[in-house]
Amino acid sequence: MAEEKSQNLEKKVVSGMFWKFLEQISYQGIQLLFSIVLLRLLTKEDVGAVGIISIFISIANSLIQTGFSQALMQKKEIKAVDYSTALFSSLLLAGLLYLVFFFLSPFVAAFYQLPLLTGLLRLMALLLFPGAILSIQLAYASRALSFRPIFLCSFLSSLFSGIFAIVLAMRGFGAYAMAYQQIIFSFSSVLVLLILLPYKPGFGFSVRSLQSLFGFSWKLLLSGIVDQIWQNLYALLIGKKYSVEELALYNRGEMFPKLISATLSSLVSSVLFPAFSKLQGEKEKLLKGVKKSVSLSAFLLFPLLFGLMAVGKPLIILLLTEKWIGLLPYLYFLSLVYLLFPLHMINLQVMNSQGRSDLFLKIEIQKKIVGILILAVTLPFGLFPFLWGKIIGDWICFYLNTRPNKKLLNYGFVEQIREVLPSLFAALFMAALVYQTGIFLEKKGVEELFRLLILIPMGGISYLIFSYLWNRETLSYSFSLFRLFRSSR
Repeated sequence: MAEEKSQNLEKKVVSGMFWKFLEQISYQGIQLLFSIVLLRLLTKEDVGAVGIISIFISIANSLIQTGFSQALMQKKEIKAVDYSTALFSSLLLAGLLYLVFFFLSPFVAAFYQLPLLTGLLRLMALLLFPGAILSIQLAYASRALSFRPIFLCSFLSSLFSGIFAIVLAMRGFGAYAMAYQQIIFSFSSVLVLLILLPYKPGFGFSVRSLQSLFGFSWKLLLSGIVDQIWQNLYALLIGKKYSVEELALYNRGEMFPKLISATLSSLVSSVLFPAFSKLQGEKEKLLKGVKKSVSLSAFLLFPLLFGLMAVGKPLIILLLTEKWIGLLPYLYFLSLVYLLFPLHMINLQVMNSQGRSDLFLKIEIQKKIVGILILAVTLPFGLFPFLWGKIIGDWICFYLNTRPNKKLLNYGFVEQIREVLPSLFAALFMAALVYQTGIFLEKKGVEELFRLLILIPMGGISYLIFSYLWNRETLSYSFSLFRLFRSSR
């Protein structure tokens, strides 16, 4: 019976990963395509203005969405009143935050000396309301490991909102084109999930349910806010200390590595958290699942980010034109920053899935203290020492994230580094080969498109060869997982 239960869980996880993978690929792929078109149509000031407002919305969304959704997924037994209580509380908080943003918007515009920000913040703050509903809908789907509706939702909403944004940009709406893209995406996502999911929002409210959910979620809520502020602090400082145009380069330099890393992290987080939660008390099975998650994440992510760095220059010129070539240094730095992002996520999800939100908050506080110290030391020396500090801080934070799992599973920093080294070496050798070949082709006058057509297949083939030599076990596991994906369709 236990073996059958374990196999059923594994099948659900694989099926969930398949649909979550499709959802992320479709959503991120469509978003990337429309972003490329919009970047060609809009100015750096337009992009930078939306970037500033997006920071405030991200922090507010973290306050609304982080705690309750995680609490709903972690709870062993759940009732309809738990969902309705979480929804009512999230919408109430969204309303309060909207009022705060409405009255603060002129001060934000004055701080950045951009009058455009007043109306833009008031408009984009509307995102808080569909965000509150979406967080509950996604918690329901993730808890059931039901990701097919999310795939359809993301695909349809991305397509519709992207087309609408391009039409607005061509008609001269500027920054508002990107703002309406996000608003239409969020509202249409809520509508599609209302149709596709069995869950329908209710109107019940229970103080006891709120106390139960808040008891788990308040630590995640607080740590989520702190983390969002910290994640966006660099962008806020660049926008103020340098210029909105420089912020646009930073944001767009972050676009490609963040897309790759966030896609994989979202896949890991959304699927593995509910799966890990079902393994509470089964230490051996949990350790096995975590080790596979770490090795597979590194195997998939490392070649993509190092490969991105190797082909960055021709890729930017081809997709975004020479106008955006200034984002190349940011792409290099931020690719190194996002290298460990899914591994952070796995370690934190293990803690959350075992109900240890107290450790989660404690570690977040430790990481922010380290980060502030590094920030204070590097900021006076200029922009790029500032970014080097971000990379160093990220490795220190990874060490802090692994410490609890050393005690819980005897799987800490050293063990995880040892786990990912074969993938790291294979990715580095591949990237070196691709980069040197790219330089040779550029000197020979080969155009960007043809360089990419040569370099990308070369990178994929060489990585598989190096993996076969040094990382055969993970390579074999990846192929077996791919076969399971195909059978899960």
